[in-house]
Amino acid sequence: MSISTADDWELFRATGVAHLMSISGLHITLFAWLAAALLARAWRCSARCCLWLPAPTAALVGGVLLALAYALLSGWGLPAQRTVAMLTVVAVLRLAGIRWPWHQIWLLALATVVLGYPWALWQPGFWLSFVAVGVLFAASARDEGVAQGLRARALALLRTQAVVTLALTPLGVLLFGQVSLVGVVANLLAIPWVTLVVTPLALLGMCWPPLWQLAALCVQPLIALLSWLAQWPAAQWFPPAAPAWAALAAVAGGIWLILRLPWALRLMGLPLLLPALWWQPARPAPGSFTLLAADVGQGNAVLVRTHGHSLLYDTGPRHGPDSDAGRRVLVPLLHALGERLDVLMLSHGDNDHIGGAGAVLRAQPQAMLRGAVDPQWPASMQRSATACVAGQRWQWDGVAFEVLHPLSIASSHDAAPNTQSCVLRIVAANGPTALLAGDIERAQEAALLAEGLPLRADWLLVPHHGSKTSSSAEWIAAVAPRHALVQAGYRNRYGHPAAPVVQRYRAQGVEVVTSAGCGAAQWTSARPRHMACERRSKPRYWQAQPIAVN
Repeated sequence: MSISTADDWELFRATGVAHLMSISGLHITLFAWLAAALLARAWRCSARCCLWLPAPTAALVGGVLLALAYALLSGWGLPAQRTVAMLTVVAVLRLAGIRWPWHQIWLLALATVVLGYPWALWQPGFWLSFVAVGVLFAASARDEGVAQGLRARALALLRTQAVVTLALTPLGVLLFGQVSLVGVVANLLAIPWVTLVVTPLALLGMCWPPLWQLAALCVQPLIALLSWLAQWPAAQWFPPAAPAWAALAAVAGGIWLILRLPWALRLMGLPLLLPALWWQPARPAPGSFTLLAADVGQGNAVLVRTHGHSLLYDTGPRHGPDSDAGRRVLVPLLHALGERLDVLMLSHGDNDHIGGAGAVLRAQPQAMLRGAVDPQWPASMQRSATACVAGQRWQWDGVAFEVLHPLSIASSHDAAPNTQSCVLRIVAANGPTALLAGDIERAQEAALLAEGLPLRADWLLVPHHGSKTSSSAEWIAAVAPRHALVQAGYRNRYGHPAAPVVQRYRAQGVEVVTSAGCGAAQWTSARPRHMACERRSKPRYWQAQPIAVN
């Protein structure tokens, strides 16, 4: 059985066992332990070897060297590097006869990794692995001298799992924006099964390949169990992304709760968790709205938010069976903002507009679907969609929405998808307006002009990504936007936006911004003269600045 699809990894994240299903520090450490045990047994069979080098020393050195070889075989990823560094530090200390407390060994291993790779401090896996190891060290130190027996061992396992979960939950919220509420149960069952059954069989399969098949068979009941747990009500929780101060306070609170202190003092850490757990992002005031044009590459995706509602206009491209803008960009964005979509509007059926819709609808099943549908979707989902047609109107929180195009539902099934794009106009209570134009071309622009429809807007999503076939001078004059955003991929093969189109906008005094240079663009009707660009407000040294379009 192969564990490679994005759906598999979604299941593992939902149940909190993703760390078990990768080449992690746990696997490499287990391999080192097995290798050292086997090497020690084989070494003791030779008196000459034992006289030359004691078996414990040979096992210790050999275990680290074999763990290094296994880490290199697995691809030498950062988790593998961290684990080998930690094993090496522990081995050197033992060979030198140094018996340090666990926290000093832990800090030395951490410092060794950081000195070798300082950017590890920016890796979520670094913090998760080292905090987890530190918590396990602390729990082991606390449990020293506990009475033996099956009941005592079971209680110690439950206590350790609870401590690790409690300590890592705030860190998981900070780094990934989600909490698996079934993770404790899933890990209690999965950790022993994967550690004691699946991983040893997979490792021994290098010596006898049929054991790989047995390991794969052992994974199947685990997958079935995890699928059942993932279907529990509220199996996952996606709290809105809290500001840095609240997230760091929550991490401090989680650590405080596991310290070896009286419970009366430990409970003082609970208030530190509350700001992050109950954080709610600010919403537009009644009568106003905000636009967030996500950076999805070559495609459209604009989130519209009012005081109590939200609409997503298009969902960006689909790159392959396991990769699309919905899964990679939009679903995490909606979770971070704490959004429950009311409407998902798909302007038309091209891949760069509906490619991520499936992932969005799975994450937001309550959203009403308007516009295009994908023929590959289930029939029930296709039937639930409402077609876009000019004249559709509604209001949310004092903000008016109106569909301007298509002027009528196409009677021909072979009509070009671009010609049937949904054009949405949004008007705030105090007047500022946005126009989302899909992929309409000059013929549709002329038809809208001939109908005398209201086109004036402060903010425009440029038709067809700035293609030469759209944005006539008459259209630009009628819309007269202050800001025009082109959502197009960096150096895309279509040449969007076309230089003549950009020149036409600028000739009429319009500020043209491309998503390749701006990143995610934000605009609010409360401040219609200002559009914020993520790459300008929060620049990163690794982001190259695209050459301006003349």
